[in-house]
Amino acid sequence: KSHMYKKTFHGGVHPYDGKEFARDIPFQTWLPKGDLVFHLNQHIGKPAKPLVQKGDSVLAGQIIAEADGFVSANIISSVSGTVKAIEKRENVLGTTDLSIVVTNDGQYTLAEGVGAEVDPATLTTQEILAKVKAAGIVGLGGAGFPTHVKLAPKDPAAIKYVIANGAECEPYITCDDQLMRTYADEIVAGLKIMLQLFPNAEGVVLIEENKPEAIAAVQKVCANENKIHVHPVHVKYPQGGERQLIYAVTGRAINSKMLPADAGCIVDNVETMIAVYNAVKNGIPVMKRVATITGDAIANPSNFLYSMGTPYEQLVEAAGGFKVQPEKIISGGPMMGFAMFGLDVPTTKTSSSLLCLGKDAVAEFEPLACINCGRCVEACPENLIPSRLAKFGNNGLMAEFEKWHGLECIECGSCSYVCPSRRQVAQSVKTMKKLVLAEKRKQK
Repeated sequence: KSHMYKKTFHGGVHPYDGKEFARDIPFQTWLPKGDLVFHLNQHIGKPAKPLVQKGDSVLAGQIIAEADGFVSANIISSVSGTVKAIEKRENVLGTTDLSIVVTNDGQYTLAEGVGAEVDPATLTTQEILAKVKAAGIVGLGGAGFPTHVKLAPKDPAAIKYVIANGAECEPYITCDDQLMRTYADEIVAGLKIMLQLFPNAEGVVLIEENKPEAIAAVQKVCANENKIHVHPVHVKYPQGGERQLIYAVTGRAINSKMLPADAGCIVDNVETMIAVYNAVKNGIPVMKRVATITGDAIANPSNFLYSMGTPYEQLVEAAGGFKVQPEKIISGGPMMGFAMFGLDVPTTKTSSSLLCLGKDAVAEFEPLACINCGRCVEACPENLIPSRLAKFGNNGLMAEFEKWHGLECIECGSCSYVCPSRRQVAQSVKTMKKLVLAEKRKQK
């Protein structure tokens, strides 16, 4: 086979990767205590619609809120117990979402049908998609796009590659690395189920070269597969970005007006592949996920398999608590994550990491004037001029922002990272992008 595979992409940065904290720590399972909170908004698209009321008893694996609209996803209870309330609760961004609060009875009694195994090879495309939808699967890498929608492009025959994203380029996060080392069989099995939907596609598992154990583990499982292989790529952030990864595999560039399917690709995170395998073959919906609790303020940085809806503070407690009081806590990684106000916030389907830092390095610097050095332009993987977009953003110039392709920003943060004046370039661009998109929706 002659493949067009590339090892990297234009732009990007090489931040300190912080992986050594939890890189080699195997998964621990954490069982939640007390109340679990399930936000109805754990995905891109419309929040789910509650199917339960206060006082109802629920079972683990039960759909407690259903997809409401084309781009939406079911919410599944990860425990058995009683619905205590349906009310607004705080999320990682410091705003609130309507949520279902379930008091955990500690029994984990499964709903009927959960765990019923089938042979995926006997299922039709529609049956596979129905199982994925019922299981409430979304992009578990953090984007949260409903997977059943992604797996139903207009022309399945035009899909040439189904890509398992195992890049894990965000610093500090190591749970995908551990997943690939531990559950390579399930990742490949999930990828094979997806390949059933696309007759002309081959499977590619893309992994950064700083994960040799993961590469070896997945390669071993793929040894006898003629339609699936591993594609190791150079270590550079944001290699795991959808557009960067598609370019590395196909040499094709896509923009914000296109979908990966337009480049003949379907891209899903490796944990999403495991979720597809669990849903289709084992009848298990999305109740648990993995996360890395790490940083120099954490006593025992760890990778956990935990039940969704568990408050972050319990995962910190499971990692031995704080050895120093953190100055900054980030949901996600340092490049694309969100700084948090507190830990009394529930985890969701997209909660992959909590980073606790003893020092807030960003707070020590006052931003200076832009010196027009062009470093942000060199670093931008989308070939934009971030300094100019930030200026438009800070001055409220919407038309100019759009004319200079501001909507193409993938919000990776590389521009802020390289800025010698410590300007908050990415924040200005991200904020303006949100305003422009909101304005467009209003006009529609």
